[in-house]
Amino acid sequence: MSDLQTPAVAPLWTAPPDMVEAAEMTALMREVGATDYNELWEWSVADVERFWRTLWDRYELQADGDPTRVLDTHEMPGARWFPDVALSFPEHVFRGKDPAALALQFAAEERPLQAWTWAQLTEEVTRIRAGLAALGVERGDRVAGYLPNIPHTVAAFLATTSLGAIWSCCSPDFGTRTVVDRFAQIEPKVLLAVDGYRYGGKAFDRTQIVHELAAALPTVERTIVLPYLGTEGGWAEAFPATEEPLAFERVPFDHPLWIVYSSGTTGLPKPIVHGHGGPLLEHLKTWRLHQDNKPGDRVLWFTTTGWIMWNYLVCGLLSDVSIVLYDGNPGYPSLDTLWDVADESGAALFGAGAAFIHGCMRAGVEPAQGRELANLRCVGVTGSPLAPEGFSWIAEHVGPHIWTVSTSGGTDIAGGFFGGAPLMPVHVGELSARMLGVKVEAWDDDGRAVVDEVGELVVTEPMPSMPVKFWNDAGGERYRDSYFELFPGVWRHGDWIRITARGSAIIYGRSDSTINRGGIRMGTAEIYAAVLAVDGIADALAVDVPPASGTGDSWLGLFVVLEDGVELTPELTKQVAASIRSDASPRHVPDELVAAPDLPKTLTGKLLEVPIKKLMMGRDPGSAANAGSLANPEALQWFVDWCRKRGPVA
Repeated sequence: MSDLQTPAVAPLWTAPPDMVEAAEMTALMREVGATDYNELWEWSVADVERFWRTLWDRYELQADGDPTRVLDTHEMPGARWFPDVALSFPEHVFRGKDPAALALQFAAEERPLQAWTWAQLTEEVTRIRAGLAALGVERGDRVAGYLPNIPHTVAAFLATTSLGAIWSCCSPDFGTRTVVDRFAQIEPKVLLAVDGYRYGGKAFDRTQIVHELAAALPTVERTIVLPYLGTEGGWAEAFPATEEPLAFERVPFDHPLWIVYSSGTTGLPKPIVHGHGGPLLEHLKTWRLHQDNKPGDRVLWFTTTGWIMWNYLVCGLLSDVSIVLYDGNPGYPSLDTLWDVADESGAALFGAGAAFIHGCMRAGVEPAQGRELANLRCVGVTGSPLAPEGFSWIAEHVGPHIWTVSTSGGTDIAGGFFGGAPLMPVHVGELSARMLGVKVEAWDDDGRAVVDEVGELVVTEPMPSMPVKFWNDAGGERYRDSYFELFPGVWRHGDWIRITARGSAIIYGRSDSTINRGGIRMGTAEIYAAVLAVDGIADALAVDVPPASGTGDSWLGLFVVLEDGVELTPELTKQVAASIRSDASPRHVPDELVAAPDLPKTLTGKLLEVPIKKLMMGRDPGSAANAGSLANPEALQWFVDWCRKRGPVA
């Protein structure tokens, strides 16, 4: 046992008895004979087939075929869930919905809060479905969206997948290169896009980029533009009113539902394929059991369509809640904006990235002043670890009754490893519980499970929401290398984590060099492409360093080698930031830009990203990297000296 032993401190929050009694998780616990949450979790992972079949029956999934065979093998990768059934994700979204009931609300910069009923959502989905079918879209075809977080995007996703076609989306703040790097791999048949968007009080026309995308994607047979800014369109003409009823194509459990993207450290972003069944089961579990949502609850989670939290939010429609969408800058005109939307929409759950909460703390925002927030009972946080001060701030400035749910999961599994549970208390700085059905552990370098020690986050039993595959990875080699190379047969996620003796967890950041900023993961290769496009930059190395405490915002540093005669001026710094913002992502603009004489590389020319990250986290230079194996050991010494002079970076 290390010196990180779990302290015996009082929890910040504990569910009141009436909440525990009314929780669906309590009912499940009693049904299976568990006495507390940790026993329930142990039951759920002792036999994962039994657990997921229990949920199948509990939520009465509609499917053709026989669900008796739950899992064909426990081997990873390669495990196939419910191989003998056919079902439809969007069919479960619409089943049992009252046409007059609220489906979603939507607000944006300079747009007041609006509402769609289930009848309105059904009408829009039916129109888009019929229009896509008329264009020849059918099972297995890809439909790509370059769309913001608005109701039409939700409808387009549901319409696409109701046909058995495959959905993939990028946020319109992504630059041309970043989008093409993703969509070109999946060869979409149809591109759905907006003419522009508003952010921070400014309008951004994207018509030229949409034309560039269409030209760069030769498989696109039709581009349809929604006139979101009113400058150019064709949406209504492509998707006219129809008398056709909404129908659903049932497909195999692992038939592709959507393709999302998570970047490696080199090469193109990984196109991650999830099936219809995995997210369906995962999010029925999450929304009904872990989030403890009740019929009629309204859920606001701030996200863009480029973040897996958009998929998470839309999955809320599987339960009896309505969702609240917001498109725009959450800090414009001030950080009060989202709290105003939460108040006006009547949100019971309000979620955002940890960076938003930290920003509210620094700005002195007072959510409970001047607002009723009458229905709000839960604040969800993800994207990066929430600082201990963030937990206390929510209790003090939103309300002591608020349940703070800090979660950790990923694009890779379209779900969570750790999150909230109404039966578990909330301790400052900790993720309260291991998610049901997820056999997650912390492993040391020898592959041994450890408690109260920092180790690699691993999952030792299959999950239904693990990727079906990577697109264009016929042999599965890239998939295996991404998750199963370090510990064969065991999912290694790439996070440092400590699981406490009480079953909670603390995340210590990425153990690989993927850069996670506000929940948007991007490989360094994409950042380098944007940086090296700037005149005067010869080479670059990006390092995302988690805070020493294990919680709070990370520090993103960019080290550049300048061409001869070039100086790192304020103007050049602005050019680098602008290029990253335009071609990669606004969230990946570095916190600090540093000129270095050279960058350490292996004999084969690979940048030492992870060793430099370890060095900046305080590791001994000798254990961080072997200088004798480098092509230029003097470059490593420069970084050693820089770290000593600079001191802690996060």
